Amino acid sequence: MILEVLGAAVLGLVLAWAAAHRLPDRLPARPLVYSTGLAGALFGDFVTHSALGPGSALPSILGAAIVSTASLSLLLRPARRRLRRSATA
Repeated sequence: MILEVLGAAVLGLVLAWAAAHRLPDRLPARPLVYSTGLAGALFGDFVTHSALGPGSALPSILGAAIVSTASLSLLLRPARRRLRRSATA
């Protein structure tokens, strides 16, 4: 179980790093991104492990990845676009 939690924590940090690396202009400060990815993965692992019981390491890690990704997606801001103003306005 300890290895499962450590695996979920590492997975959450890797997902947070990937999101911060790919979308730096659409995410807030990196410490918030890393802590959200980590907390989401640990929470997802806890919920999945509680629902399925012991002996289900792979589904628990999958649940951790899903919740971590969903948590990170909540931090995304819209892409910045320049608004064109027409000459008649």
